[in-house]
Amino acid sequence: MAATLAALIAPHDAALPAIGAPGRDWLTYGGLRELAGRVTASLRAAGIGATDRVAIVLPNGPEMATAFVTLAQAAVTAPLNPAYRLEEYRFYLDDLKAKALVVMADESGPAVEAATACGMKILRLSVDPALPAGIFALHPEGEAAPAPDGTPEAGDTALILHTSGTTSRPKIVPLLQSNLAASALNIRAALALSRDDRCLNVMPLFHIHGLIAAVSASLAAGASVWCAPGFDALRFFGWMKEARPSWYTAVPTMHQAILSRAPRNADVIADTPLRFLRSSSASLPAQVMRALSETFAAPVIEAYGMTEATHQMTSNPLPPRSQIPGSVGITAGPMVRTAHEAEDRLIEGTGEVVISGANVTPGYEGNPDANAKSFFLAEGHRWFRTGDQGAIDAEGYLHLTGRLKEIINRGGEKISPLEVDGVLMDHPAIAQVVTFAMPHPKLGEEVAAAVVLAEGQSATDREIRDFAATRLADFKVPRKVVLLDEIPKGATGKMQRIGLAEKLGLGPGA
Repeated sequence: MAATLAALIAPHDAALPAIGAPGRDWLTYGGLRELAGRVTASLRAAGIGATDRVAIVLPNGPEMATAFVTLAQAAVTAPLNPAYRLEEYRFYLDDLKAKALVVMADESGPAVEAATACGMKILRLSVDPALPAGIFALHPEGEAAPAPDGTPEAGDTALILHTSGTTSRPKIVPLLQSNLAASALNIRAALALSRDDRCLNVMPLFHIHGLIAAVSASLAAGASVWCAPGFDALRFFGWMKEARPSWYTAVPTMHQAILSRAPRNADVIADTPLRFLRSSSASLPAQVMRALSETFAAPVIEAYGMTEATHQMTSNPLPPRSQIPGSVGITAGPMVRTAHEAEDRLIEGTGEVVISGANVTPGYEGNPDANAKSFFLAEGHRWFRTGDQGAIDAEGYLHLTGRLKEIINRGGEKISPLEVDGVLMDHPAIAQVVTFAMPHPKLGEEVAAAVVLAEGQSATDREIRDFAATRLADFKVPRKVVLLDEIPKGATGKMQRIGLAEKLGLGPGA
């Protein structure tokens, strides 16, 4: 079984299409392998060895996909968000101890400024749009002594990402070549991907979801990936018509935006039948899952993933097994159990979701305290604590109740934000909702909800709260409902519960 990214790509027919993009010819698997050879030669000539770290700051699109795939066969990749500001680049580049930065040929923004200040080598990437999608050349600035030849092996780090750092300093997550290969093969198996499949990628490629689920899993199957230049609901169906995908993967907020445009694009949907749709990286409301399935006449495969697991942990199965709204599915690679939230032991019933398997990071870099809290040994395996609470039902489906740190503690009464979300999403006027904790001077925390109304609909704070009161115990009913045009989201399109009260100006007594 393949244990490196290079080994995943090696067996596929050279003539098969691999990477596509709007208005571009397809890059074949043979072309992708040739590109990897040229990139390796460029890196070695620039003094970058197999264990050196290379930060990547590129716009979404085919070159970002091929830069990751080819650089990860020659060195250690560290993709970063192109939207970061100077101080963020200074922090991440210093924290990564990267040796080089890859940017577009004409880039002169904060990433270059931060890298120059850190003494890093700048590698400029040039593209000829007349060539197939994803082909590029690297041009290093300055001189360097060549690095020795060498090929990353299964136990070497392939990809470094940071945790989100919502409530603490971001942690460095090193992912090995073997982690990437295992996760890509897990996703290939869960989705039954073959050379006949084509993924339309709209996910950002500085994020584990797009890098592994869309790109790496497709390449592991000999399938093709059509890379959009980011997510745009107004352009999605035009891309769908051009790419003719068999599936796409996205976060729930993207799916909801796509649904809002679907009625006026019924002809494209009918003409481009999907084998399935995939959702991950945040909880998909059951109502949205049903609407997607009805709109596209295809199963919706909700999966559960996180960076430390090289993305996927569980996945709703393909037919003939059931896709259960509100569940993140069955084990799809690693072992999945629940553990006591304070003691290092496995339990039955509701508890902290823990995983063990070949796709799990060996541990946070330079953070022994976090590793001691996040990993433990039990029943002959090393388990990683996900920080999520949930339970596995009799059929093996995992149902999450929320992030442990997002569970609302209202004077000792514990409330799952996901439960409240699910109830409010049944209100006919509500399009999006995120339930969150609001500070309270006596109870510690109180329940609040941010709501976006459906187009053409109206509802008041009181009407929404009264609706919730017919379905929820009194202590779970939001005491504050904030009506918004748009809910604040993170860089990958996920709605952020933690810190939302502060963002919306809801302090104690609000």
